[in-house]
Amino acid sequence: MKTFVSILILTVILGCQEKNPAPATVPDCIQQVIEKIRQETVWNPPARVYRYEFKGQEVYYIPARCCDIPSVVIASCDTLCAPDGGFTGKGDGRCPDFAREARNPVLVWEDTRSQ
Repeated sequence: MKTFVSILILTVILGCQEKNPAPATVPDCIQQVIEKIRQETVWNPPARVYRYEFKGQEVYYIPARCCDIPSVVIASCDTLCAPDGGFTGKGDGRCPDFAREARNPVLVWEDTRSQ
């Protein structure tokens, strides 16, 4: 009986471990954004974080999650702009060239929780 209880406890502990952690290579502020997203209900479409090169710097792009919610570009732990989404679909207008000039996209995190 002790063996059964031990296996059950181990299974519960392993099952509760974080299955989709943020990669260790992203800045702490991006880790915090990912953790905040993980505490929310699952987005539709699922949340993703991409790393790009944009105007000589490394930036992180979080696509719009729905409808009138704009996407976000973060550089040096500050919000640089919202290149798309929002009421007009064109973001906040601070980086209208993002889609054209952003290079080398890398998916660094995707929320794999089911809805």
